[in-house]
Amino acid sequence: MSSGDETPARPFIVCREDDPVPPALAGAVAALGNFDGVHRGHRALVEAVIEEARAVGRPAVALTFEPHPRAFFAPDAPMFRLTGPAAKERVFRRLGLDGLIVRRFDAGLAATSARDFVVGLLWRDLGLSGVVIGHDFHFGRGREGNPALLAELCREAGLACRIVPAVAPEAGAAPVSSSAIRQALTGGDVAAANALLGYRWFVDGIVRHGDKRGRTLGYPTANIALESCDLAHGIYAVRARLADGRVVDGVASYGRRPTFDDGAPLLEVNLFDFSGDLYGQAIAVEFVAFIRGEERFSSAEALVARMDIDAAQARRLLSGDRTVSMLAGA
Repeated sequence: MSSGDETPARPFIVCREDDPVPPALAGAVAALGNFDGVHRGHRALVEAVIEEARAVGRPAVALTFEPHPRAFFAPDAPMFRLTGPAAKERVFRRLGLDGLIVRRFDAGLAATSARDFVVGLLWRDLGLSGVVIGHDFHFGRGREGNPALLAELCREAGLACRIVPAVAPEAGAAPVSSSAIRQALTGGDVAAANALLGYRWFVDGIVRHGDKRGRTLGYPTANIALESCDLAHGIYAVRARLADGRVVDGVASYGRRPTFDDGAPLLEVNLFDFSGDLYGQAIAVEFVAFIRGEERFSSAEALVARMDIDAAQARRLLSGDRTVSMLAGA
């Protein structure tokens, strides 16, 4: 498995929704899943699919679905997604896969039987030569399919099938899961979330115009609205990858700005030693450490005094962190 700091030698190909599988990915071996977070458990699948694919001289890919099935079945229920489509592409690319196949999760796919999922989608439509799944993978109408059934159906269709056991952070601990990572981030425990991910959690977004208050306080910010994000409100040490490829350290606030307007949650990133116009640009922000919870201050002066302390602490935390990054060189 790639450490996350290596660039894959082969070009990374993304096959989206109804696009036919390109010749370069023909006969691929695919890791199957939703891969929210692409965490350490998922990375075990990536390791396995690369191993299986290289052994038979085939491309190694991930097969995932959009929208997330949970969003399809409950469209009005907010869902805290750890990695959106763009973030998944970035991580899979850096982990050394040859490509990503994305298929639309719609009413037709939801009604597909377990057998048709294997024979119709995996074998006939996508032309896969093998699959790798996790120990708890379910598929088909009403989640009727389980790993044992998938292995049996793959055998009938002539597809290789490998089932990867659960991955735990340590002996006796619960398996790594997207739910555990969400819970950690909701509690502000970035260190625990990053340990389960195996890299620093990050978000992608477009820098939007704000009220320019940060400039008057001496802390200009790049502002990003995060959709359905349950990250704990507070102050974080962060790094941001800009559209031009530069990676810049910073300190960020995520929350409602209780000292001023107590408005909708917003990510406000102050980039150290940076000047420039980022409005309208896509940037990625990774979270290195939690500094403190969101507070209401008696005055702007009191807030600025605390921001000075936060910025200094962020610089110290960033200088000592060695967690794998998915941003540099991506």
